[in-house]
Amino acid sequence: MELLQLRYFQTVARMEHMTKAAKELRIAQPALSKTIARLEEDLGVPLFDRLNRKIKLNSFGKAFLRNVETALSALEEGRREVADLAGTERGSIRLATTALSRMTKALGAFRKLYPEVNFRIIQIPPDSMMDMVSMLENGDIDLCFNAALLDEAHIREIPVLHTEVFLAVPHGHRLAGRQRISLQEVEGEAFIEYKCGHPFRMMNQQFCEEAGITRDVACEVDEPAALASLVAAGLGIAFVPGCRDDEEPAYDMVRIEHPSCYRTFTLAWQEQRYLSQAARQFQQFLVDYFSQIQEPIGIKK
Repeated sequence: MELLQLRYFQTVARMEHMTKAAKELRIAQPALSKTIARLEEDLGVPLFDRLNRKIKLNSFGKAFLRNVETALSALEEGRREVADLAGTERGSIRLATTALSRMTKALGAFRKLYPEVNFRIIQIPPDSMMDMVSMLENGDIDLCFNAALLDEAHIREIPVLHTEVFLAVPHGHRLAGRQRISLQEVEGEAFIEYKCGHPFRMMNQQFCEEAGITRDVACEVDEPAALASLVAAGLGIAFVPGCRDDEEPAYDMVRIEHPSCYRTFTLAWQEQRYLSQAARQFQQFLVDYFSQIQEPIGIKK
């Protein structure tokens, strides 16, 4: 059994199509078919069910694939660790996040200090956080930056940013210019909100339940930029986090004195997998960077 056979099998198992797999692997389709056939002969069982020109991973194949992925992942971790120790790894960080906009300035600051480090960044929809768990478990990524806890075994999480949440109101709104308010004062106001299932919406709903108010959700959005633009356009008010290095918004921000409203962003990693020197540097950098900007921002008088 050869390493190349395992890599070829992994690709065919993922695509369940010999011609497409051969094209991705950049080898001839007959050569790929022979490689898979030799692997099945070595194992003594078929790994795919074949019907006419179609193939489908069978129960033997699924069981074998789990072990192949574990073995290939372990080999890749070993390669990275050895390269790290030998100093031949220029540095790479594989990062997944549901809150990319909150990270962009930190990423830029880190690259200025460590220009040789390469990033591979995957933006995950907020309602697909379990994808991050799978990616960490499979070794597809090193770190996750998220606004909600993953709370899974073997995944370690540390808080790196604790942000105060303000009420964003359009210029000219009856609350514009106020220093602070209680949420009871916005009972019945039209709100711009994230779509159902978004973790921020669930957090915002908890704030309202604690205040004992109901809201009229006028618009639902997917991302912070859309929420901000709709508030600025006067379509409603919204909950927004604020940090000292944020750009001047196109709306007024009012501090909420009751209830206490905060969001905590965390950094997560699989504690049983090797974490490269570059990833460990980035961990500490984020802790230090965010500690400097999470002080309460000033509110215009």
